[in-house]
Amino acid sequence: MHTILRILITISVFLSLFISAQSYGAGFAIIEQGVKGLGNAYAGASASAEDATTIYFNPAGMSRLQGKQLIVGTHIILPSASFKDQGSVNILAAPLTGGDGGDAGVTALVPNFYWTFPINEKMRFGLGINAPFGLSTEYDSNWQGRYHAIDSLVETVNINPSLSFKLNDKASIGFGISAQYVSVELSNAIDVGLITIGTGGTPQAEDAIGEVDGTSWGLGFNIGFLYQFSEKTRLGVAYRSKIEHTLDGGDAKFYGVNAGGSARLAGLQLGNFFVNTGVEADLTLPESLSVSVFHQMSPKWAIMGDITWTRWSRFKELVIEYDVGAQGDTVTPENWDNSLRIAFGANYKLNDQWLLRFGAALDETPIPNATFRTPRIPGNDRKWLTFGASYKGPGKVSFDFGFAHLFISDTKINNTTKLGHTLTGEYSSDVNILSFQANWDY
Repeated sequence: MHTILRILITISVFLSLFISAQSYGAGFAIIEQGVKGLGNAYAGASASAEDATTIYFNPAGMSRLQGKQLIVGTHIILPSASFKDQGSVNILAAPLTGGDGGDAGVTALVPNFYWTFPINEKMRFGLGINAPFGLSTEYDSNWQGRYHAIDSLVETVNINPSLSFKLNDKASIGFGISAQYVSVELSNAIDVGLITIGTGGTPQAEDAIGEVDGTSWGLGFNIGFLYQFSEKTRLGVAYRSKIEHTLDGGDAKFYGVNAGGSARLAGLQLGNFFVNTGVEADLTLPESLSVSVFHQMSPKWAIMGDITWTRWSRFKELVIEYDVGAQGDTVTPENWDNSLRIAFGANYKLNDQWLLRFGAALDETPIPNATFRTPRIPGNDRKWLTFGASYKGPGKVSFDFGFAHLFISDTKINNTTKLGHTLTGEYSSDVNILSFQANWDY
């Protein structure tokens, strides 16, 4: 047991180093929590209960598993996001200077870990470690939208111990606790020339850089229900709670970019503007509800479906409170809407070793319109097409592979900062995902 605990601690540290992702469409949620599910576009995720990844999607599904199982998986997320200007201006109606920012997409590695074993004939324990939220975008420091965003990074680690209870031959319930760590880093340029225009400043000629970071731990829970109508058909319902975070212990730091900017920034700092200070911000990561069905049509074919609702309407604004500073709090209106994700999938059993998987999904964006879309999360509706395969050899180890392509509609942006910089244009984006998972039944 001590050896297993050391392994779990090592895996937790490993995950904390690598978990981040570029997220489009569904806010900054990351659904890539299992490779079998990816092959089906996560259709039937709370009803399939094929392996220990059900710890995340529906803990009640552990009641269908046999023996002990250990899973380690990884997803390589390859996003692309390119901006095209369509008339961006500052508050004086002068065009915003700079380039298009380059490709804002950041390749990310998202690992998953799951472990489950029986306690008795009716009860099972499971542990999942993963990243249900994350984002990463990076732009050139001198691009047109630099006053909105340069670098944005949200990383999470979610530690999710769970229990399942088999009520009878048809029904099971499950419950889990989530201990969730969040780390946030944000940066953007500050138009010092515009702020000091009354004392000789030149807009867009003298920039400073502001950087903010913070971390938090929060607690939540997830519950699930699984009902087996027959040997061929089952229904799963799963709920994950909101988790409230207070990002504290962080810092805000301000740097001059050029000689003029540094001098004027120093003058502002003498007036208690843009001084290095501690910061605090509240962030509520939303609850979600999923309903899934799984049906074995024949020995060869199975079909599945899922609908997931996420309460993104909690994300009304992002407020950064500074411990000191005459500039006041930074407030970014968001006004997101609740969103739906609808998915359909199918499995085909090729032979005793190989199972092929197919899926498609529509993932709604919670961002209401171009006015509230920011370059930190330039999201839009996304359409998924996925393919996967599972290989089961003669031993105790099996493997899963998955690929997904996400089609994202061209995305309009018309967002204005507090100082009146309006970024107007269009994003062209897509995402590819490559996934691999190893399963050990022992």
